[in-house]
Amino acid sequence: MHRLIFDEDHEMFRDATRRFMQAEAEPHVEKWREQGQCDKEVFLKAGEQGLLGMWVPEEYGGAGIGDFRFEQIVIEETVRHGDLGLFLTLHSRLVGPYIGELGSETLKKRLLPKVVSGETILGIAMTEPGAGSDVAGIKSRAVRDGDDWVINGSKTYISNGINGGAFVVAARTVPDKRHGIGLFVVEDGMQGFQRGRNLAKMGLKTQDTAELFFEDVRVPPENVLGDPEKGFYGLMHFLAEERLISACQEIAHAQVAFDLTMEYILDRKAFGKPIGAFQNSRFKMAAMRTEIDVTQTFVDQCVLLHNEGKLSAELAAEAKLKASEVESFVMDECVQLHGGAGYMSEYRISHMFTDARVSRIYAGSSEIMKEIIARGIGLDERKLSG
Repeated sequence: MHRLIFDEDHEMFRDATRRFMQAEAEPHVEKWREQGQCDKEVFLKAGEQGLLGMWVPEEYGGAGIGDFRFEQIVIEETVRHGDLGLFLTLHSRLVGPYIGELGSETLKKRLLPKVVSGETILGIAMTEPGAGSDVAGIKSRAVRDGDDWVINGSKTYISNGINGGAFVVAARTVPDKRHGIGLFVVEDGMQGFQRGRNLAKMGLKTQDTAELFFEDVRVPPENVLGDPEKGFYGLMHFLAEERLISACQEIAHAQVAFDLTMEYILDRKAFGKPIGAFQNSRFKMAAMRTEIDVTQTFVDQCVLLHNEGKLSAELAAEAKLKASEVESFVMDECVQLHGGAGYMSEYRISHMFTDARVSRIYAGSSEIMKEIIARGIGLDERKLSG
């Protein structure tokens, strides 16, 4: 389906981004998957190309481009010609805005130029062994000591955990208040900050995912993001964009799987004719095409709403829920249409299938998305229960 949200500038940017991904990502994906992480150099090269932190104001080294459609293009071309696990957008648009909107002037001047250049790779450390989607359940603690804060605790499943040079860390600052959480920027080299191993995963092999440990890590006041007792509300503020990012990745991933499968069923023959000639194949492809087009249209509309500052938490949850479910449906059907080849690692569809499984879990599980949506339409269990 022809998409109406992009203009000539966007298409020129897409062409340049596509060429970058074809040259600097696509040839290295197999190596990255084998080593369990991408090379840091790809972030530096992306920075040189102007693909990182595009929203960052010019005074801090960025282009000052807030239009999310440019980031959407980066996401789509990364998925098509790179790999779903190359988390450039997590660095740029998921974590970076915490620093841009909540950071001190000192922190922004020092860190944002390195974010734009790719010299410092960002990650966000929320998830703990006992606290995933339930952000308010965080156990890591930050205690004020003079002007500084001292952090103790651990985090797990942290994306960019090995390559990352700075992390937005959520820690409890008010022990007796469920939402009493602060946000702090912990940087590589701070005493007491350590990384665990690169965690082995079912999919997303190019993505370095690690445990992080904090033992009396002293954070200076300029590295505190906003009010140290109201970080929970900062997290909630940025989660809508995180879920939109996920939705853009998921539907782009489904589209690539569809295209690969179309190519396969037109080339592969059974009983003397292409697999695509069988009614079962044609009907499956028709159903997938419909689901992808409908979902892409909704996601694109959410992008436009986000650009206007009108994307609600509920709509973002709907986009993330629908896109991740469609992605899962498409991946399963595409592997089936590939037959035995779909189970072989040498075929891209095989690892796309395993990469996609986490989409219904991270950035808020499907169950959490349904809860948010239900509350948004007036079905709040707490209020209905009296």
